Amino acid sequence: MVIESKYDILSAYGFHTHFFWKRLRYDMGERSMEEKRIPVIQVKDLYKIYRVGDSRVRALNGVDFTIYKGEFCSIVGTSGSGKSTLLNMLAGLEKPTKGEIVIAGEHMENKSENQLVRFRREHIGFIFQSFNLMPTMNAVENVALPLTFQGMDKKTRMQKADVVLDLVGLRKHKKHRPTQMSGGQQQRVGVARALVVNPEIIFADEPTGNLDSNTSKEVMELMRRVVREQNQTLVMVTHDNYLAGFADRIFRIIDGKIVSIEENTKKEESLK
Repeated sequence: MVIESKYDILSAYGFHTHFFWKRLRYDMGERSMEEKRIPVIQVKDLYKIYRVGDSRVRALNGVDFTIYKGEFCSIVGTSGSGKSTLLNMLAGLEKPTKGEIVIAGEHMENKSENQLVRFRREHIGFIFQSFNLMPTMNAVENVALPLTFQGMDKKTRMQKADVVLDLVGLRKHKKHRPTQMSGGQQQRVGVARALVVNPEIIFADEPTGNLDSNTSKEVMELMRRVVREQNQTLVMVTHDNYLAGFADRIFRIIDGKIVSIEENTKKEESLK
């Protein structure tokens, strides 16, 4: 047999060329996907136990999960399920009783309060339910505020805030104060403020809790779009299953335990 090409070589060794190259492309794609899935949050055997009189309340009862860079994940549960406690643990606002929280390669549970403050300032953005905007500041000034704590000069702060406000669709409202804006516009300012520090992770606590249903949908679509465009990681806590449906993955928490993690493969169709 005369071997004239790589296909003849493969045939000589008993490979079916069509299936070989198909499998090779598949394997390379699999490796590519694996390489892209960079862990940003890793939670291992996490517990939070409160003492109430003589009783012990397990707010978190052995939680384990991993969240990857660029993901939008929602943590869904009813009041008292442990979702807010979990968010506080991830953000370093509370210390766990036991377990590990690794964010951007750093162990949160071992950090001092000063180290946690510095870490939050440099790596984390927050979106709050009640907006938490400064009433005497306009939109640009509110968005630029977190950069003040990083020691950035005023000109650069304002330029960065200006760019991010364009990103969230508030080009015409930059000089407006909170009282001059609707609830949806105020929450867009909140989203911009979280983004301006270029965080590795954004935590959102019931971000549409004070908004009507139509405005909530607009803000959720904005958050999902911005996360994708900026390749940010967003973790949102909510009690609302519809809002949870905007996420890539849905973590359901009951009595301090993650009872299921769902891949939301139909989010595009179901939210139209």
